[in-house]
Order: sequence, then C-alpha cells, then structure tokens
Amino acid sequence: MRERWHYAWVMAIVTFLVLLVGAGIRATPGILIVPLEHEFGWSAATISGAVAVNIFLYGMIGPFAVAIIERFGLRRSVSVALLLLSLGVALTAWMRTPWQMMLLWGVLVGSGTGMIASVFGATVAGRWFKTHRGLVLGALTASSATGQLVFLPILANLAVNAGWRSVSWAVALAALLLAPVAAWLLRDRPSDMGLPAYGDTVVRPPEHATVNPVRRALGALSVGTKSRDFWLLAGSFFVCGASTNGLIGTHLIPACIDHGIPEVGAAGLLATMGICDLVGTTASGWLTDRFDSRKLLALYYGLRGLSLLFLPYSFDFSFYGLSLFAVFYGLDWIATVPPTVRLAGQVFGEGNAALMFGWIAAAHQVGAASAAWLAGLLRTQTGDYFAAFVSAGFMCMGAALLVLLIGVRPVPMPERGEPALRPA
Repeated sequence: MRERWHYAWVMAIVTFLVLLVGAGIRATPGILIVPLEHEFGWSAATISGAVAVNIFLYGMIGPFAVAIIERFGLRRSVSVALLLLSLGVALTAWMRTPWQMMLLWGVLVGSGTGMIASVFGATVAGRWFKTHRGLVLGALTASSATGQLVFLPILANLAVNAGWRSVSWAVALAALLLAPVAAWLLRDRPSDMGLPAYGDTVVRPPEHATVNPVRRALGALSVGTKSRDFWLLAGSFFVCGASTNGLIGTHLIPACIDHGIPEVGAAGLLATMGICDLVGTTASGWLTDRFDSRKLLALYYGLRGLSLLFLPYSFDFSFYGLSLFAVFYGLDWIATVPPTVRLAGQVFGEGNAALMFGWIAAAHQVGAASAAWLAGLLRTQTGDYFAAFVSAGFMCMGAALLVLLIGVRPVPMPERGEPALRPA
C-alpha cells in the first residue's frame, strides 16, 4: 500500500501545479505586448526589454534558488516565491511608465519565477524518485507547456473582453491561492516522513546544507567553468532558450497579429504547442531513462531548427500552415530538459545535478532574454520577424552538433556542507 500511494506522487502533483502557474505567469507578457503598445504607445523594443530582464533573472536566480532550497527547505522557499509573484503581478495593473514595467515584470516577477523554475522540478525529482526519475522530470518539465495550455486561451480572452489589467489580476490570484497549498503539502525529503525515495529500499538521512547559499552557488559555477562539458551543455541550452521562451514564447502572438491572425487564435496556437509538448517532453523523460542523452539532444535540436526555418513560410498557408508548425515544434518545445539534467548528473554527480543544471539553465535564460530583446528590436526596425526566425533555426542546427561533442567526463565535487567547491 505504501509503495502504491508513496508521498512522492503527492510531491510530484504539487510541484506540477506550482510549475504550471509559474509557466502561465511567464507566458503572460506575450499577450500584453500589443495592448501595451496601443494604450501607452510603447514600442515592441521597449516592452521586450522588460521581458528580457524578466527572462534573464528567471534564469540567473535558478542556481541560487537550488542553494536556497538546500538551506531553508522547499516549503518555505516555494511559498514565499508564490507570494512574491502574486504581489508583483498584481501591481503591474497600476503601472504607467516603462521603468515601472521594468521593475515589476522585469525584476520582481523575474526573480519570483526563478525560484519556481525547472530547477525546482529537478530538485524534487532527484530527491523523491530513485526509479522513473527521467519520466517524472519530463512530466514536471512539461508543466511549463501545460501552463500555456491552461492559461493562454483564457488570458487572451480576458485581454480582449475585459482589458489587459484583468490578465494581471487573474494570474496574481492563481499564485496567491497556490501559496497555502504549497505550504501545507510540500516536504523537503522522503526521510522527513520516514520514507525511502520512490523505488528505493533504504531511508537515507538528509544531507543538511550549512554553507551560505551564495557561496554554494558561486562555488558550483567555479567548478563548472573549468569543465568543457559544462560549456557545451550551457552553450546548447543558450540556443534552447533563444529558440523557445525568448523567441516563440514572447513573439509568436505579435507575429501572428502582424499577419492578420487575432490574439485568441494566436494564443490557441501556443496552447496547441502546450498539448504537444506535454506529450513530447514526457516521452523525452521516458527516452532519457533508456537512451544516450547526447543523441536525443542532437535529434531534438535538429528537428527544432527545421521547424523554425519553416515558420516564416507557414504564414503563406494561413492558419493551417501555422497549425502544422505548432504540432511539429510543440513536440520538441522543451524536450531538451530531461536529457540535459541527466548529462549534468553524469558529469557532476547526481547529488549536484539540480545545482549545476541551475547554472546551465541560467545560460538558457540568457539566450532567451537575448532573443526576446533582439527579436523585438528586429521587428521595430524591419517590420517583421523573418530574420529572427531564420537565425534561430540555424542556431539550433549548430546546437545539434555541439551536444554530440559532450564527453561526460565526471568532475569530482565536495559535499554540500563544505565552504567551497573545487575543480578536479
């Protein structure tokens, strides 16, 4: 009975919900770009600048979030992050100037979403699951796409029928309602409940972190920068971020509007991607448990590159061409996460996988922030997104080659309680 109803599954469900709400909040700026342009006269480049700061901080907070969770626990860290998000998003309804958007959407919301990013899912999967870890991580990662599936069509309708401020209030309420659920149900480790991890037979004592979270995170970065495999993983994930959150997640809806497709229809395309990615990323987790992660990544990046090269021409086929793109691209949206986490664990040790993935994910968000800003700038200067889409396609082709060079050479790392991490 205990095995069937292991508390790990409760942790996975709550984590899925938290990541889903975080994804819905991160996807919201894509709906707001055009309404903000119309109401305040702000350019796409100005709005994209705030979105870029949001995405950048979302990534850079990740490794520090892992260290904070190690130091203060999952329950407190996640609950506080949700409350911070609720406050920051709600206040955006009263913004009037670009600097206010930069402060609220850029800094405050970016920091809050960074605390409940994919590194949170990697931490839960690593602590609570001995078996099926890749499959669970794939499902948790797919919650980002599911967040779009659940939120975007609803939020797009709200923006059209009730104004963009109602969008801010809706997502703020979702974060506020989830905070007490996280405080009630989240637990730090299986051993806190006298349980082994799912699939394990031994209750393993927790490794308590006594190091300052900042020192822990920066020490991990120091080790990573001396590893070739780290740079290959970070470089490929930079491209992943640029070609997903930064470009498509932020700019597909404005691109559709440029071609005469209304917001609700464009949001439906992203929702279709969400459905497809829920399938694709969960399947990627299953495949990661069974096949070479480097070959999987090469396949994912190659297919994504082809779909992005097709995107500018899909508008010529009206909504049907975009639907084909949405299905093809959606299956590959964030399928890269499970094999990337697996490779991080193989290189730096399973106990450090979430922390090192945090820094790799930071590169992902640097790429996303760069693409979010540059694509907006290109649209402002040229009037369309053609150059942005094609450039991202070729970048993905390059990433497909990069990941095949990863050698998976283990890098010894010290325990969590040591004051610094040292390279081998």
